[in-house]
Amino acid sequence: MRLLIVSDAWAPQVNGVVTSLRALVAELEAMGHTVAVLSPQEFRSRPCPTYPEIPLVWDLWRVGAKIEAFAPDSVHLATEGPLGWSARRWLRRRGLAFTSAIHTRFPEYLHGRWPWLPLALGYAVIRRFHAPSSAVMVSSERMRGVFAQWGVSDLALWRKGVDNGLFSPAAAPEGEAVFLYVGRVAPEKNLEAFLDLDLPGRKRVVGDGPQRAELQARYPQVEFLGYRHGEELAEAYRAASVLVFPSRTDTLGLVMYEALACGTPVAAFPVPGPLDVLVEGLTGAMDPDLGEACRRALTLDRHACAAWAQEQSWRYSAQQFLALQRPLVEAPLGGEASVLAD
Repeated sequence: MRLLIVSDAWAPQVNGVVTSLRALVAELEAMGHTVAVLSPQEFRSRPCPTYPEIPLVWDLWRVGAKIEAFAPDSVHLATEGPLGWSARRWLRRRGLAFTSAIHTRFPEYLHGRWPWLPLALGYAVIRRFHAPSSAVMVSSERMRGVFAQWGVSDLALWRKGVDNGLFSPAAAPEGEAVFLYVGRVAPEKNLEAFLDLDLPGRKRVVGDGPQRAELQARYPQVEFLGYRHGEELAEAYRAASVLVFPSRTDTLGLVMYEALACGTPVAAFPVPGPLDVLVEGLTGAMDPDLGEACRRALTLDRHACAAWAQEQSWRYSAQQFLALQRPLVEAPLGGEASVLAD
């Protein structure tokens, strides 16, 4: 099968969406499928205001020609950004089917930054984007319920996984406890809820983003390490006593999978995301008091964390994704049954 994934999020961006999509592409190709990603790398773009690491494509008139040139059997819209909207418009005008996914709770993010923007308005946009989709993929049953309450239809479960070859356990770290955060350093991640805690050990932050300079100046006792990739990232997890996940708005949180695969337990608030990933008292501790969750997580068995993560496969995730795909048309674009003519 020839699969086209349209995504405004792609390398060199570092986030859970990119991690998921790169793992998906690798698994689909290993299964014998031909996959292309239509990303900002194929276009001209400008940095997103307040998030310069996120490119916003502007020469969107080229999207249709690129879709047609690849001649896909199936198209998946991974993001609700400019590329996603442009591809959606082009496909709908030709009566072509597609699937989509909700990776990010943008209405909550926007409402958190600009409280005068009502959540209902943000979800009206989300509903409109995904309404024509034959399957709107979400990462957990809990998030399916959340989005259904906001009127999103045709929701389908697409679970995520972890690279157990890269993220693997080692001997437990010795010495002073290390509490680690991994992710974007941005307001929606609620990082200050972690940085303000009085904990028995050191705090480290792996990642970057628009808040880094401000938070690094305000919390000089915290180690800000910037981005880490590959084996360096795995080593950061292994060297930590606890991964602290302070976000209240993530749809999942792949960093929790990665930490657990390295044997590192997780502390979090009892909210969607952690509630869908963690097994209380086994792989993590969840509490409205994040500091209490951190202290409880210190006592958990690292072997049990790694054993749980071994069962989370990217291959199974890719198979779920594949089962939800729908044929674009009776034949691939450019074939005899093409319906591209206006």
